[in-house]
Amino acid sequence: MGFKEFKIYQMEVLHHAHALQLFCKHAFKMDSPPHDYVDISRDIIGKADGLPLALVVIGSSLYRKSKQLWKDTLKKLNLVPNQDVHHKLKISFEMLEDAQREIFLDIACYFIGEKRIHPHYMWKALDYFPRSEILVLTRMSLIKVDDFDRLLMHDLLRDLGREIVRQEDLQMPGKRRRLWCPKIALDVVQSRMGTENIIALKLIGLSKEQDFTSEEFSRLPSLRFLELEGGNLVGDFTNLLSSLRWLSWHRCPSDLHTVNLCLWNLVVLKISDSNIPKNWNGWDSCLANRDLKVIHLTRCHLSTVPDFSTCLNLKILVFDEHSPKSLQIGNSICKLERLKRLEIIAPPVQLSKLSESLDFDLFAVPSAIYGLKYLSSLKLEGQCIQELHPSIGEMVSLTCLSLRDCHQLRKLPDSIGKLRSLLELDLAQTEIIGLPDSIGYLKNLEKMSLDFTPIRELPNSIGGLQSLLVLDLLGTKITELPASIGYLKRLERLLLDQSEIRELPKAIGMLENLKMLFSQDCRNLEGEIPMEEWNLSKDITWPPELWTLSISCDDPRSLTRLPFTLRLLELSDVKLPLEEPFFSNLRYLRNLSALSLFRCRLKEVEFEQLETLHHLIVVECELLVRLSGLSSIGKLEELTVNSCSQLLEIRDLGELESLKTLSIQDCGSIERLPNLSKLHELRTLHLLHCESLQGLPDVPNTCHPYVHGCPTLCGSGDKLRDCRKCCKLRGYITAIFPTWFYGVPRLARPST
Repeated sequence: MGFKEFKIYQMEVLHHAHALQLFCKHAFKMDSPPHDYVDISRDIIGKADGLPLALVVIGSSLYRKSKQLWKDTLKKLNLVPNQDVHHKLKISFEMLEDAQREIFLDIACYFIGEKRIHPHYMWKALDYFPRSEILVLTRMSLIKVDDFDRLLMHDLLRDLGREIVRQEDLQMPGKRRRLWCPKIALDVVQSRMGTENIIALKLIGLSKEQDFTSEEFSRLPSLRFLELEGGNLVGDFTNLLSSLRWLSWHRCPSDLHTVNLCLWNLVVLKISDSNIPKNWNGWDSCLANRDLKVIHLTRCHLSTVPDFSTCLNLKILVFDEHSPKSLQIGNSICKLERLKRLEIIAPPVQLSKLSESLDFDLFAVPSAIYGLKYLSSLKLEGQCIQELHPSIGEMVSLTCLSLRDCHQLRKLPDSIGKLRSLLELDLAQTEIIGLPDSIGYLKNLEKMSLDFTPIRELPNSIGGLQSLLVLDLLGTKITELPASIGYLKRLERLLLDQSEIRELPKAIGMLENLKMLFSQDCRNLEGEIPMEEWNLSKDITWPPELWTLSISCDDPRSLTRLPFTLRLLELSDVKLPLEEPFFSNLRYLRNLSALSLFRCRLKEVEFEQLETLHHLIVVECELLVRLSGLSSIGKLEELTVNSCSQLLEIRDLGELESLKTLSIQDCGSIERLPNLSKLHELRTLHLLHCESLQGLPDVPNTCHPYVHGCPTLCGSGDKLRDCRKCCKLRGYITAIFPTWFYGVPRLARPST
């Protein structure tokens, strides 16, 4: 197997003390080893060469394992050459049981970025125990499951998994179990070199669409995973693909050219970007298994939905970005008594075209949906629903209800309060003007989104939401919050950006778990946060756990009594100078690690005594000419300066000995940067669209510069030899507000 390009890079290694701490964090769940594990821990760390991934994976694999297994692991590491990272990681793979290895290899080859629940049903049909197996892989740090329930894996672990598969037979790909490279898979199928070993094929992204014959698939009796793009199946498929559990087909044909195709064991069916006619001849083949668990249709043109009478054990049914305007839901859906997730999501539509929006009215199908007693997640997004039927209260198993983008929905029925199991309620970008008092009965609700709705006030009963963690009021018409909001003792995140809030109640100080408070662009807010009488007040009470504060602020002098727990501070729209006393007043914020200045109308910013700051972002400060005082921020690791068109100078930049990342973008006036060669920690330098920049500064050998849109640097000779030219720069996207600043992804704001 040949490779067209190689990517050579120097992996960062940790010093011994940091390596020991990282290893122990995963091996013992503490910062140092027990006294009887000190020597063997140091030996294992030495063999891991300080590589963070190896330390994490090996440490996680040894957690709560016997001392003998520790000794065996060390012996195996002693046999591996120092630079052979794959073999060190493979030691953890070899600790896995058979089913865990199979799931790990499936993820490495096919399921990175896939929602966990979909392959879960495939693995369960293979008599694995995916819930516990995934937990083991996660605890061993071999995979991750993110907040969106997606399966993730480090690139090195992905490469390890694929290399393990490749080693099954170096010369004959047809004898390997998994083929994820489409060209190799196509060659094996068309040359009829497939064997019963093959369990998974990926045939997408080919230069042209391919038809596949029954004779070609007759050599693949063990196939359980198949991913196709375009093309067709041709011939008599009697007794073929009988082991198939997963079929994914992008641009599926509207007329299958096959006969006797019966997918008796299919568990997951995913079809996308396809035109499916009313009497499509593929439904009988695909819905033959009464234990089919997942039907996921994305961007498909559907005249009608199929008859679900043959797959009564369906768990997940998704129509994502369906068309045409009217999606006819047949009565057979009410037979899906075991259905847990139903999603009917319209394609994006501009507000100006709402009159042409998709037509789906719950009153037309009450029996078809409200009778699904086991349904736990219901998403009806972008539909023409004017109001919910009171029968919604009978769906007592619901944990998630999303009516996002239903632009005609104006109210909720009182029966919504009966959904006692509800964890998430999303009403964003609807026309909801108020909430019923019964909303307070949702004692288990953890997240409620009302962003960009015309709602003007919250009922006092909102204080009954004792489990609420996130309250999103972004862009609403709300002018004040009820005092009962102080009873939301578990609330961690409150978003008020772009709302019409005028003041905050003093009860805000009762929110003992509030960590994130966003209130930018609140035009009606009098004074700062909280109101004018709170400014400079000695008896101000901030939420005791507040660690993120994002506010618009004309005069920074009103912010002298910020909560000492603050870690992340974002200031926007500052008009008066940020003078030395302001920054010296921040000295008591011993936890402050990140500061962002956004859209501040300042000509100069001089920093002073911010000794704990690690991250500094300066964005869209169009009048800014000079940044100075950086030498007082001795621990600064990341500096981002974006869209400061008049910036001429960044003083003391060459003295930031801890700096690891420097990004300067769209600063068209800056002409020179100082010598950076003494910044030995600097790893990344991004210079984008700085048209006046006259020369690339000297940087340490460990630094990797990226230059794009800086025309005067094109002839910089040797200094540019390590830069990736514009045409090589792919995938670099500047994040104005990185996710580390907020702890969670920042909500996108629609353009105004």
